[in-house]
Amino acid sequence: MSISALPHIDPGSYQPHALHASDSAWPETNCYIDVWIEVLHAQQLNPLACLPVVFANDFDGDQWTFYKPAHEDLFQLYGMDVQELNVWRGLLENASEQLRRGRLVLSETDSFYLPDTAGTDYRTNHVKTTIAMQEIDISAQRLGYFHNSRYHELAGEDFRAIFRCGQAHDPAFMPLFAEFVRLDRVRPSAERELAVISRTLLSKYVARRPAHNPVRAFAPVLLRETERLKAEGMPAYHAFAFATLRQLGAGYSLGASCLRWLEQHQQGNFSDAAMAFETISSLSKTLLLKLARTVMSKKTVDLTPLLQDMAEQWDRGMSQLVQALQKPHS
Repeated sequence: MSISALPHIDPGSYQPHALHASDSAWPETNCYIDVWIEVLHAQQLNPLACLPVVFANDFDGDQWTFYKPAHEDLFQLYGMDVQELNVWRGLLENASEQLRRGRLVLSETDSFYLPDTAGTDYRTNHVKTTIAMQEIDISAQRLGYFHNSRYHELAGEDFRAIFRCGQAHDPAFMPLFAEFVRLDRVRPSAERELAVISRTLLSKYVARRPAHNPVRAFAPVLLRETERLKAEGMPAYHAFAFATLRQLGAGYSLGASCLRWLEQHQQGNFSDAAMAFETISSLSKTLLLKLARTVMSKKTVDLTPLLQDMAEQWDRGMSQLVQALQKPHS
């Protein structure tokens, strides 16, 4: 018997949000924000409203902020109440109980057992990622879940591995982090009403922006790390690129989309700021490609001009964003 938080979703016909379209700037960003984009979209809630959080992103020494929508923002915008799931009986039993109550379950898991990662991690690499469980059929050993930019199903051996079915008790095993999402207070809002709330969040996160230009702080680290990556090869490059350039570029791309949506709903004149952050996104992609070629060829490539341009765009974008927020809007 199948249990689900939402009405049944067919993976074959599911249409992802436009942010995850194949022609978007970054079809995938990070696993947690991608899951939330699709969880909201599946309930006809606009995920653009929760994206102001990216404007507080910073360079933290060995990574760019792994940005996530704050739980308080999700409740304020959509009425979604996110709480930690105490996995004291085992993930399958505790997740099933929450699904019976009409609640989604977000859980860290191992990409090794997620068939949607075929060609990257599936049955190849053990990598932690986050999925949102929407439907479980214990007897059929089938799980329907949101992951990255789509909705998927897994079954059989993958199901048993994800939930550790039939495995002997291991006192050293630590359950991965999980959350459940109460949906009973979800309230669809008119776009204008949602945009008004989102603008208040934008002011909050712009006030939390880094005190100093984070791209300038990142530049010497990237130049130094390039030499290490040339010695260690492409696996090291992929890990570094995901933690840094992907979070940098994808984050500001999402932020620019949010700004353009806010302007569409008369919340301010954000076009100039959006253009600056879109330029950062584009330059991040260029840097990704140039860095990859440098690592593969072992040749020296001067990445400084690109980094300088990105730093100038950050200054420009933040200055224009602050000015736009200070002006009255209709």
